[in-house]
Amino acid sequence: MEFTEIIDGMDVFPGEYVYHEPSKAIVMVGAFNKDENFIRALKQGRLMEDKIAHFKKINLTRKERKRSQIGCGGCKGGK
Repeated sequence: MEFTEIIDGMDVFPGEYVYHEPSKAIVMVGAFNKDENFIRALKQGRLMEDKIAHFKKINLTRKERKRSQIGCGGCKGGK
């Protein structure tokens, strides 16, 4: 897992997970506002807001991404 800085021209979308450096936590984005320079996110069930510079995008390798997409198995099997 690698982290990259969020620079001008990059977009962050609601529902995306990003890394918050000061708290060393992975959070889910709720709002991204370039003009006012903040990201509002959910961290452990609580809403937080901080400067964009304090967040980093999460980049997964193909192998890590495949490993994290494990299904429930409910559609498998037969009737």
